[in-house]
Formats: sequence, C-alpha cells, structure tokens
Amino acid sequence: MTRRLLAFDSGIGGLSVVRELRALLPDVPIDYLADNAVFPYGELPDAVLVARVLELLDVAIDRLRPDAVVVACNTASTTALDALRARHALPFVGCVPPIKWAAAVSRTRHIGLLATSATVRRPYLRALQARFAPDCTLLAHGARGLADIAEAAFRHRPIDRDAIRRELDGLFNQPGGDRIDVVGISCTHYSFLLEPLQALSPVDVTWLDPAAAVARRTRTVLDELPSGGAGGATGGQGRAWFTGPAQDPDRLQAGLAGFGYDAMALFEAAPVSVRD
Repeated sequence: MTRRLLAFDSGIGGLSVVRELRALLPDVPIDYLADNAVFPYGELPDAVLVARVLELLDVAIDRLRPDAVVVACNTASTTALDALRARHALPFVGCVPPIKWAAAVSRTRHIGLLATSATVRRPYLRALQARFAPDCTLLAHGARGLADIAEAAFRHRPIDRDAIRRELDGLFNQPGGDRIDVVGISCTHYSFLLEPLQALSPVDVTWLDPAAAVARRTRTVLDELPSGGAGGATGGQGRAWFTGPAQDPDRLQAGLAGFGYDAMALFEAAPVSVRD
C-alpha cells in the first residue's frame, strides 16, 4: 500500500520541506496543513502553542490518516514534538536548528542562527549548542519580520529588502558578529528568502537550509515502517489545507501549483483558544 505523509506548519514555510520530499518521494501523496488562522507560531506562549498543535493534529491525523507526520516548523518542533510523540503511535519528523551542521562547517567557530523569537529564547537551543557545538560561539537572532516577508515572496509580491537588511543587522551587528562564517536558518519560511539573505549578508558566509536533510530523514522513517499503510483519506498527490481564510488566494494557489497542489481547502476544526 502506498505510504501517505502529512506535512504541517503555521503557513507556507513547510512547503520548502515538501519541495524536497516531492523530489525524494515522487510517488508518496503529501497532504499539507497550514495553521494560518493563528500565524505566526513564534508569537504564541509555549503552553498555548502546544495545546493548539496537539488539538489540531489530533483531528488531522484522524481525518487524513497519514503514515507519518512531518512537523515542518521549527517553532512547533522545538515546543510540541515530544508531546506529539507521546500522544500518537505514528512517527513524527521534526525540524530543529542546524547547530551540529553549522559547527561542522565553521572555521571561525562563530556560528549564526536566524530563527523565530520563540526558538531563540528556548533552553532547547542552548542544549543543542552544549551538545553539538561547545567550542563555538552561537549568535542567534529572532527575526520576527522574515516570515511575513516570506509569505509575501511566495505570492510573488515585492520583497522588502530594507526589512531583510534590518533583520540581518540584528544578527551580524551583535558583538562577535563580524566573525560569523556560517548561518543556519531555523524557520522553514526563510528558505523562500535564501537568495536575498545571501545577497545582503557579508561575503563568504555559508548559509545552511536543513529542508533536504528533513526530507532524507522522512524517507528513512517511511522505509523503516512495517508493511502496509494507513490508507489516507484523499487521493492524488494530496491536498493543501488551511485553517483560516487565505490572503491573496489567487496568488497563493498559483504558488501551490508548483508544489503539486491543484486546489486548496479550508480545514474545519475547533482547536483550542490561542488566548494567553
């Protein structure tokens, strides 16, 4: 039986992982769920975010019946992944800051990270550094504006390069920022801004996008599953689902077509309140 995947994010960012999954697993249907009703996740309190993700994925897993779930969102992964695995028997693949990879690449031992403010403030990030890059100086910046710019870029709206420069200044203008020689992105939205990020950053900085690594890990997880499959509820290449009305729906649909989605639909559920 054909395997089926569910990829999940707060917006279009997780499609950067879907792109890599399509290349590695062209015959695997992939449903995509964007919780755009409460975008961006990086601004939610941790307890509220965990409750939101658990409630929403409970419904999505029951309805779509995937064989595995790709949490294609760094904020959700660093907050809710353990709770999801404790709650469901099927495997979850998450996205985590590429600290180990950055440490392997860096020569100056000064590594940069662009992430959401939520990812930057969590102890999880420092634990990764202590484990995988103890000899490195980690300079992280919570780039609040980049996810919104990525959403606009996906819809082929003009990119605010001045706003990108300001976010880069927040990283490179920190003490020791002039020694950064590698930057990892820790928000899947930022994959859609790699070209301007590279163009506007200091020369000779290497940028790391973990999307392909997440896809490879997903392929391994599927290969390790026992025979049989969950038997998803929809056919074809999967559908793109959104929890709220989409901005610029025509432009969004045009972008989705390039990822194998010929239509998008409203995912009706009653997730928990996002009020603090």
